[in-house]
Amino acid sequence: MATADEQIRVSDRVKRILDRRRHEGESYNDVLERVLDEDNEGDFYDGFGRWSDDQAERVREQREQAKEKRKARMRRLAGDAGEDADA
Repeated sequence: MATADEQIRVSDRVKRILDRRRHEGESYNDVLERVLDEDNEGDFYDGFGRWSDDQAERVREQREQAKEKRKARMRRLAGDAGEDADA
């Protein structure tokens, strides 16, 4: 690893947090790189806006169809259970 060209000042609180997250043998730079990579991997909004309007509409339609199939199946099963109770 190259020598540091610059220094940054952090508060005692930030240093304590870095110390807790630091693995054995890691430099502070290593910790910061790892933590920053972790933050980028799981950003909730990363996936939004990736589909075209056509793709999004197709998924909406498929979800609606699946929902209607589930409702019909539940009605059918509820009706079958009601017939058994009368027997």
